[in-house]
Amino acid sequence: MTKRTISQINEKIEKGEANIYTAEEFKKLIKAGDAPKFDEVDVVTCATCGVMSGTAAILNFIVSPPGEFIRASEVYLNGVPAYAGPCPNEWLGSVDVILHGTSHSINDESYGGGFLLKDLLEGKAVDVKVESADGKTIENTITLKDITRGQIIGARMAFKNYTAFTNPNTEPVKSIFAATPLEGNLRGLTFSGCGDLNPLQNDIPHNAIKEGCRVLINGAEGYILGDGTRSSPEKPNLMLSADLMKMDPYYIGGFKTGQGGEIYDTVAIPIPVLTEEIYSNLLITDDMIDLPVADIKGRHLPLDNTNYAEMWDGHDLRPKYSEDKCSKCHECTAQKVCPTNAFKNKRLDITHCFGCGMCASYCENDAFIMNTGSVDLTINNENVNIPIICRQSDRLRANKLSLKLKQLIENGEFEL
Repeated sequence: MTKRTISQINEKIEKGEANIYTAEEFKKLIKAGDAPKFDEVDVVTCATCGVMSGTAAILNFIVSPPGEFIRASEVYLNGVPAYAGPCPNEWLGSVDVILHGTSHSINDESYGGGFLLKDLLEGKAVDVKVESADGKTIENTITLKDITRGQIIGARMAFKNYTAFTNPNTEPVKSIFAATPLEGNLRGLTFSGCGDLNPLQNDIPHNAIKEGCRVLINGAEGYILGDGTRSSPEKPNLMLSADLMKMDPYYIGGFKTGQGGEIYDTVAIPIPVLTEEIYSNLLITDDMIDLPVADIKGRHLPLDNTNYAEMWDGHDLRPKYSEDKCSKCHECTAQKVCPTNAFKNKRLDITHCFGCGMCASYCENDAFIMNTGSVDLTINNENVNIPIICRQSDRLRANKLSLKLKQLIENGEFEL
């Protein structure tokens, strides 16, 4: 079997002779019947973006001059609880905290860790409240500049396998797998996963994606720490880490679900084409990737199966908003269901838009134009067509970070 080494590929990159493709570019060539051969491709940059519940941030910041309180026992950032410690920082006026991306504000369940981290990275001021062990309450305001250290740890990120969900029951069901309570009677389908762009989907088993490899996490260079929690050969995921302070707020943020605020991240990983086996695994396309559809109430009870081509092929990645069709409803349904708060005051902020499709699915006046598709399934021996109403993954962000990684490698700014 023909083999190459990382050193050989890095040498080609340094000379400007390496053939580097994004996953999107590579898959388009495959689908067109024009895939480059093994010796014509050196690196493929793959990426995924989606809700990643295992995300946490470790932060240190100053809340008062030294000597004002002994140590923090409870800490809240914009009402979001953060866990004090492990270092007590006795009498220093500073706190170490661990912030879960899934933590919800005590004042607003739809606001949580993901929204908070995006606010910080965008330079917004954040209210801090500390309850100290000696019975004092310290309140202050901080921005990103006041954080002396910030690190993201992803306990399980970049999942290869997901399940799509629908609700065959009569009553709506609240779930983290839907942006709002999912209506019953098979009225809609929600799913996650970037399909053939996903790094782990392109490297089965881990021939190239290994502990210690460099990656991009939300635009910042980071590392693979190893397999993530609940990872298995059949359903792998990764434990990752990177410097929060170097992240781009475009790639990280909050995502409202039926169970409150969640967090989304974007991860890009280069796959060096070292062997023909690694090359062969890269030839997978959306139509070859199975996606089970389950009862959102049962979760592990597949009703039928589909594939990622049905989820993504020919569908729009972003909505188009027509203000002329907007009826200025007293309570805007699109604003209420938008999981990233991208639509406010009759304006669509495309930089915050996730392309989930909720606005187009729920606007009562069709002010949003977006083809998210539908899927034909057989459920309980009946043929049904179910509209795709919510996507908890974003191929546009994944493609952008994949392209950024390719450019960094080509420019010698990211070494394999």
